[in-house]
Amino acid sequence: MEDRRLALELITEAHRNGARLFKACECLGISVRTMKRWKSGHIQDMRKNAPKLIHSKLSEAEEQEIIRVCCAKEFADLTPYEIYVILLDRMIYIASISTMYRVLRKHNFVHFRGNTRRPENRYRPPELQATAINQVWAWDITYMKTNAAGIYYYLYTVIDLWSRKIVGWCISDIESYTVSEQLFTLTMNRLKLKSVHLHSDNGNPMKAGTMLATLYKLGVVPSFSRPRQSNDNAYIESFFHTLKYMKDYPKYFESIRKANNWAADFINWYNTEHLHSAIGYVTPEQRYTGEAVSIITKRNAVKRVAFELKRIRWSKQFTPLKNPEVVYLNKLPEVYAKVS
Repeated sequence: MEDRRLALELITEAHRNGARLFKACECLGISVRTMKRWKSGHIQDMRKNAPKLIHSKLSEAEEQEIIRVCCAKEFADLTPYEIYVILLDRMIYIASISTMYRVLRKHNFVHFRGNTRRPENRYRPPELQATAINQVWAWDITYMKTNAAGIYYYLYTVIDLWSRKIVGWCISDIESYTVSEQLFTLTMNRLKLKSVHLHSDNGNPMKAGTMLATLYKLGVVPSFSRPRQSNDNAYIESFFHTLKYMKDYPKYFESIRKANNWAADFINWYNTEHLHSAIGYVTPEQRYTGEAVSIITKRNAVKRVAFELKRIRWSKQFTPLKNPEVVYLNKLPEVYAKVS
């Protein structure tokens, strides 16, 4: 700014002494038009990174006043929102809420300010992947209403992630780790498995000491969801949603025998008849036994014939139906995976 004013003074003096205006400007490397613009008072530097004169900008004293008030003992445990309204009640206005946050952030004062316990970090459960049957299971327990208020039956369910097949289940009138132990012992022995990775939530039947000891004895490696995070165990939750939103799902069960009968029929339908969208619209049983590969191959053959006969009806190239080869549980978004 000072350099421009000096340039104007030199050009004016040279012009007054007889020099031609454009020659005087040329000596300083500017045009006459630029000189006139400077002379009119529009001499602010408009370049992208040039410093700007912001009339509404807080002064250093005003910033220090905001910091002094927000960090005072009276307001140390309050958020700028609370400080703002308390000051208004006292007929005082120092800055807007966003300005308070901006000033505090600038001076590194935006930290946990509450008088409550600091929130705990809930680390994501480990990412699991299944490329074949009986590599990763998930399990949970859901309530089944009875005709007596406050009394429930409990459906224990184990699902194989890769095929979505229900590989083990039982119904009990108690929610206990003893039932869980029996279920996994019978399921592992029936399928003759030596090892499997098992995911569940944090309930007592899942994390009881004797339950964990039984799992390790059977070769089962457990992992657990974060508290109150149903998405960490999405596959079994999705199965329970399908179960309870069936049209014929009873409002209540009169006896544990009827609950067992209904659940047996439903799980048989789910495993052998239900065309599951996430596994290429084959049944869990077909995917579990490997039959899904030939089924999807035949579907693609039919689709290929239709494509060759009337290509004009296809806006894109032939895209075959796919049978997912890998199933992930708690998969990290790619952006986080790259960072880590």
